[in-house]
Amino acid sequence: MYATPPDRQSAAPAATATATLAALAAAQFAVTLSTSIVNVALPAVRDGVGLSDAGMSWVVNAYGLAFGALLLLGGRAADLLGRRRVLTSGLALFAVAAVAAGLASAPWMLVTARTAQGVGAAAIAPAALSLVMRLHPPGPARARALGVWGAVSGAGGAAGVLLGGILTEGPGWPWVFHASGIGAAVVLAATVRLVPADPKEDAGSRPRLDVVGSLTVTSGLVALVYGLTAAGRAGWTDPLVLGSFGAAAVLLALFVRVERRRPAPLLPSRLLTRGAVGPANLVMALLGAVWVGLFFFLPLYQQQVLGVGPLEAGLSQLPLAAANMIGSGLAPVLARRLGPIRTLLAGLAVQAAGFLWLARIPSEGTFLVHLLGPVLLVGAGLGVAFVQLTGSAVSEVEPADAGLAGGLVNTTRQIGGAVGLAVLGTLAAARTAAASPDLPHTAALTEGYRGAFLLSAAVLGVGAALTPLLARRARPAPESVPATPPAPAALRPSNRTH
Repeated sequence: MYATPPDRQSAAPAATATATLAALAAAQFAVTLSTSIVNVALPAVRDGVGLSDAGMSWVVNAYGLAFGALLLLGGRAADLLGRRRVLTSGLALFAVAAVAAGLASAPWMLVTARTAQGVGAAAIAPAALSLVMRLHPPGPARARALGVWGAVSGAGGAAGVLLGGILTEGPGWPWVFHASGIGAAVVLAATVRLVPADPKEDAGSRPRLDVVGSLTVTSGLVALVYGLTAAGRAGWTDPLVLGSFGAAAVLLALFVRVERRRPAPLLPSRLLTRGAVGPANLVMALLGAVWVGLFFFLPLYQQQVLGVGPLEAGLSQLPLAAANMIGSGLAPVLARRLGPIRTLLAGLAVQAAGFLWLARIPSEGTFLVHLLGPVLLVGAGLGVAFVQLTGSAVSEVEPADAGLAGGLVNTTRQIGGAVGLAVLGTLAAARTAAASPDLPHTAALTEGYRGAFLLSAAVLGVGAALTPLLARRARPAPESVPATPPAPAALRPSNRTH
């Protein structure tokens, strides 16, 4: 028998590791894709299923509500029950629910399926991120892995707008959901084949899931996200909105009190005080706010002011996605040369410059002249900043808390997105209403969008001011810099500004 050459011995494990990382990144891509792929298809979905305007918004909000509220629970379940097990279960539920959404013939069926999709996504996102951390030890390998992960997941939001337009104008709106289901099924098969089995542990030594903490925090987050979602549509003083905020305050305060007394809490205090985890999550919430605002207001400006169609608006997301991927890939390189804090500040500054540029958009413009430049700046800056922040939020935690840390950073991004969109939407609507008596409708809308983009730049300034907190809390570990961008992801309540 002939011995296998050394280069071929090393090539096989390397190829398997690359394929495994691709499967995990694809899982996150599916989650972030589903936050935006429906938006362009909403008018066609409304006509096909017979949705009201309120029901149309719930096609988007049901997914985001379940996703944002259950991420902490999904992350902790991954730590306690096994990350591969939770990931595959989430992918299976996600795939079935997506296909069911495409087959829906009544509004309640569609909203129920979208809710189930959000539950699956809440299991997928933290489990996949913690597996990336587990399979890549600290150092250059982890930096590269998280850069790839971030680039792919960061492109999901832009790809969703593009695919939504193509599928809606092509085979029809059901395929917006069927495509997500088929994609998730393919990722599930790859995960089963490639991702190593969970380590076997003595069931008696494994901490029990904190049921009381899970119920209180999930209920509190549901109330909070619902209130933020409804505020953009009904107003901040609506009784239901105020009641939701009140319930959220009570439930989340109860959660804090319960956690102090539990022997194995859902969210241990040691996690928030570990390294730069706390400050990184705070800045991540701010970035989630501006990221969601960009993906919400940019297509609206293009369609309602510039008069382009869904497909053209979707195609214009390609430069944004490309810039995001390039920024994500460059983040580890920049961090090694500039240090993590300077790299993060650079990402925030580039984004802020892009949003300031967007705050000057005209009511009569073109994509190439007025949008391409700022979109490239914002996309590249987002890629760099999200990679840095996710690395700070997950790289220094104990291995037993990796899933929970992944759930926490996704939760803060989702909640930040909900708060940001509610506030930005309120500002845009107010500026549009104030300008309407004196300006044509498209010019008044433009005033509203300008205000939203200007506030986004200010939010990034606040994030830059908070960045030194990461330096004070972080440990000197240059290899633990990189991480993952938005998954988008992003919670995107449908409170359109007309």
